[in-house]
Amino acid sequence: MIKRRELFSSLLSFDKRGEKGFDIRPPYFKNNDSFLELCSQCDGKCSSVCEENIIIIKEDKTPVLDFKKSGCTYCDECAKACEFGVLNIEYKKNINAKITIDMLKCMSWNKSICFSCKENCLDDAIEYLGLFRPKIDMQKCTSCGFCVRVCPCEAVKVEKWQ
Repeated sequence: MIKRRELFSSLLSFDKRGEKGFDIRPPYFKNNDSFLELCSQCDGKCSSVCEENIIIIKEDKTPVLDFKKSGCTYCDECAKACEFGVLNIEYKKNINAKITIDMLKCMSWNKSICFSCKENCLDDAIEYLGLFRPKIDMQKCTSCGFCVRVCPCEAVKVEKWQ
């Protein structure tokens, strides 16, 4: 049996947009260990060249993506600016996150017409059944994050890619 305090603690461990404690990294790295090993020697150039201004430098001096402002265009500028090779164009891949839609919060899943996420999806990865019930096609989705900020009811979530 779960205690009331444990229940509320577990509910508060998630923020509105996804899992807390989960770092969404720029899509140009080979392995996570290199962030902790090499980023401490850098002054965060990757953040200053990001055209969407979504790269935030954490206290441990490692870069993470913040989709609250915008999404990633995969412009390669952060990889070009990385002096220590943590980010490198040759390691380019999809962002290490999974984008999902919370059906209970989504307006379109609740009989209101809304195309906010679809209109901002650069990959045309969000499909609707008629005017309602959006679904993300994971074969097309690059987890760029452009759909996250624009959702008026915070139904678009970022989860850890398993």
